[in-house]
Amino acid sequence: MADVKTSPAVEAGLTALAVSLRGVTKAYDNGVMALGPLDLAVRKGEFISLLGPSGCGKSTALRIIAELSAPSSGTVRVARHAGEAQPGHVQPGHGIGFVFQEPTLMPWTSVRENVRLPLRLAGVPKAEARARADEALASVGLADFADAYPRELSGGMKMRVSLARALVTDPDILLMDEPFAALDEITRFRLNNDLLALWRALGKTVIFVTHSVFESVYLSQRVVVMTARPGRIQADIRIETVEPRGEEFRTSAAYSDYCRKVSAALAPSYSGQSTL
Repeated sequence: MADVKTSPAVEAGLTALAVSLRGVTKAYDNGVMALGPLDLAVRKGEFISLLGPSGCGKSTALRIIAELSAPSSGTVRVARHAGEAQPGHVQPGHGIGFVFQEPTLMPWTSVRENVRLPLRLAGVPKAEARARADEALASVGLADFADAYPRELSGGMKMRVSLARALVTDPDILLMDEPFAALDEITRFRLNNDLLALWRALGKTVIFVTHSVFESVYLSQRVVVMTARPGRIQADIRIETVEPRGEEFRTSAAYSDYCRKVSAALAPSYSGQSTL
């Protein structure tokens, strides 16, 4: 039986950690071992990427952290805010915001109402929820589209709405599962820049799943390279560069060097020759 614990950040040993996975595995009923054993520690305010081949358990790891799936074994600790929840009030949420691969917006209602949904489900008063939804939309550059419908938006704008919906509860931890994979390169670059700006401004802990070496190096403080299934950590590479990052980093020699280093660490996962 897995030992799954959530606790305030002040709990002993967790002062600086947002997420800690120790010996975490995931086996499905059909016998497939999807993940682990996985050991991962993410510090508060850190931006990391999980990079690896399809089916290596990246998304499974996110779902376990978010308590959308239970691990088969191991220990999961997620730092939460202390304090009692008050009726009709969302604390920095459940502590976690989740941005999925698809925007999954409700087509029959406005952008504002899509963003307001988590607050409405939590019983937040309508006026407060509307104000907070508008604030979240402004933070992702969509203040002028609050009354629009999803069908009127581009793919990039829909993903911004999804991000605003994840941010509206003011979570401490933001989990992002390949949110930009289906977008064109220009839109993806722009959203990468906007995401970095939001991360710097809001101080969230971000765990970002991607298949792109280039995206992982550009965004992350650490790139965690995973093996083929069952997913384990192949390499944990720190990206050290001048902040804030911008297009000058994307075209720099340092960026190219890091991309080569990450690609080399990833190669065994595709060849089936893990170095573990």
